[in-house]
Amino acid sequence: MSSNWRPGDPRPDTHAMIRVDQAGEYGATRIYAGQLAVLGEDSRAAHAIAHMAAQEEAHLARFNELMAQRRVRPTLLQPFWNVAGFGLGAVTALMGEKAAMACTDAVETEIDKHYEEQLAQLGADDPELSGDIRRFQAEELEHRETAREHGAQEAPAYPLMTAAIRAGCRLAIALSKRI
Repeated sequence: MSSNWRPGDPRPDTHAMIRVDQAGEYGATRIYAGQLAVLGEDSRAAHAIAHMAAQEEAHLARFNELMAQRRVRPTLLQPFWNVAGFGLGAVTALMGEKAAMACTDAVETEIDKHYEEQLAQLGADDPELSGDIRRFQAEELEHRETAREHGAQEAPAYPLMTAAIRAGCRLAIALSKRI
């Protein structure tokens, strides 16, 4: 490890970073699965969601690989994220395509912030992990823009819904780091 670290400085907890990022990507795949289960394959939004879901699957595969290589234990909350993610996706899709897209908007806004914080903590200490996070962060921002292009901000109760989803994301991040 290189770089900005000096004796006495706290080192970034890369195991916690990988654990929480893997859990988040898993949760994202479950949200999209829930949305697609409700929307079906024929809606305009479903095509965009399927594309975003495929990218999330690739992110998840990479974090699964990093977990195996670095011997990171997964979160014990994974069964909960399975159900909660699918449920969130299904409920927002039941509210309509714009609400499903508002869910993506909220999640990706929070994940962008989360990844930015991780990159600041890592500095130049772990170029491999930083590179993955940067690449995935760019794709998450694309997802947010896609959601907005599909009317996310026109969803019923957009400010309230996205605030609640973002708070849930922050809670999920905090819990997955530790459990």
